[in-house]
Amino acid sequence: KNMNIRNIEDKVLLINQLNYRGNKINIYLTTNKNINLYDLEKLCDSVGWVRRPFKKVKIAIEHSFLIISLFHIKDNSNILIGFARATSDHAFNATIWDVVVHPDFQGKGLGKILMDQIIQQLKYADITTITLFADPQVIMFYKNLGFLADPDGIKGMFWYPH
Repeated sequence: KNMNIRNIEDKVLLINQLNYRGNKINIYLTTNKNINLYDLEKLCDSVGWVRRPFKKVKIAIEHSFLIISLFHIKDNSNILIGFARATSDHAFNATIWDVVVHPDFQGKGLGKILMDQIIQQLKYADITTITLFADPQVIMFYKNLGFLADPDGIKGMFWYPH
């Protein structure tokens, strides 16, 4: 049956018995905004992202429309292995940010699952336009998920403080 994952308080089992380093582990998904910021920083470090101030990351998460985390459980603690968030005007538009999967878990379809879940949740919320910014090395990943480089030429513009 089709289950809206937001109704699940804690977590939903996403992948049963994934092979990982000779062990079988379960991968869970949660939409809980109660993220351990140290775990998130470690995850972002694992893919070489520039560090951001905790205070700002915390605010960004609190103000996000949707948060999705992927984790497995080891020695009774949650090990964060994937994360993505979306901001939205709650009516028409949403933008997906900070899509990250730990290198040990890349190439197993988790990034696609993460994106499918975010898109499903946004569609469920009746959001019709979903945007994101992609670094050159991940453009094909997003194209394969149905994202288009701006079909009408470049509409995206940026303002940065000088």
